[in-house]
Amino acid sequence: QVSLAESGGGLVQAGGSLRLSCAASGRTFSPFAMGWFRQSPGKEREFVSAITWKSGSTYYADSVKGRSTISKDNANNMVYLQMNSLKLEDTAVYYCAAETGGAAALEARYDYDYWGQGTQVTVSS
Repeated sequence: QVSLAESGGGLVQAGGSLRLSCAASGRTFSPFAMGWFRQSPGKEREFVSAITWKSGSTYYADSVKGRSTISKDNANNMVYLQMNSLKLEDTAVYYCAAETGGAAALEARYDYDYWGQGTQVTVSS
């Protein structure tokens, strides 16, 4: 069993930065990839970014590309999402997720097996 816990959300002004963290725990934690998704009220949960656990290949949604950086710390089972130049439309609950099956499309939330509880990010004007 894998448990994921996000932290680092909060209230930030537009143009500011936040660093989200995801701590993973489990007897043998070795996912294929880790992802970040977000969901705002009335909208479906959408892909933000993903990173493969072994090779470190990274993927970004167009909406955050160039403003966000995903990274990992394999030794400590941590994943991070650095978000810069935040916009009002970045306001959402951000979820960390683990994909264990080797899915080809890391943007698809249905391929992820484990999810955290989420952390709220609110961007104000």
